[in-house]
Amino acid sequence: MLAANRRLYSGDEVAGYLRDPYHRRRLELAVGLLCARLPAGSAVADLGAGGGDVGTLLAARGLRPVACDAVLDAGRSALAAGLPAVALDVGDELPFRAGSLDGVFAGEIIEHVYDPALLLRECRRVLRPGGVLVLTTPNLATAQDRLRFLAGRAPRQVDPFHEYLHVHIRPFTHGLLATGLRAAGLTPTALRSNYVLWRTRFGEVRSAWAARRWPALGGTLVVAAVRPAG
Repeated sequence: MLAANRRLYSGDEVAGYLRDPYHRRRLELAVGLLCARLPAGSAVADLGAGGGDVGTLLAARGLRPVACDAVLDAGRSALAAGLPAVALDVGDELPFRAGSLDGVFAGEIIEHVYDPALLLRECRRVLRPGGVLVLTTPNLATAQDRLRFLAGRAPRQVDPFHEYLHVHIRPFTHGLLATGLRAAGLTPTALRSNYVLWRTRFGEVRSAWAARRWPALGGTLVVAAVRPAG
């Protein structure tokens, strides 16, 4: 699975999709949640950092990001952008001391890992008490996919033949994700979404207003969770 992800996400693919307003909005929401909960100078691990685009945004907001990725070219790009970089596999133990981080950002990562429970436990371990995890992941239960399922059609996220969705092996609803966070010892504190999306043969209809009103129906789940202080 790691090899498949390395092949698919090497090169400029990540930078390309981050230029899409759909992904830019979910990224802005995630960075906003982190910055609202962490003071300037906080150390944040950016898991699946790609070329450092996310880290650059975090640094511009006063945080101290560490770019973390399994793709070597991504680490080189992050270093070239002036960010510290760490090579790691998010499917294994994270190479950080317990309680050493103020924040963790896991953008579009958890759906790729075989053992998401291990990833969430590791995020809790490396966070200090009161530290914040913000993660984003495609929503299994979007407004359109709920109707698709009722009609006997598979939700879009469950497509083993799709160009890139075939490496999304762990799809989540908000309820399932919240359950996993609590089981790992983290307390969910906020849910956001970028757009409620409707795909037609004529194109896509996106509503940020609907996503603000009903985030559990949106295309991307943006969730913040805290390691309890006690």
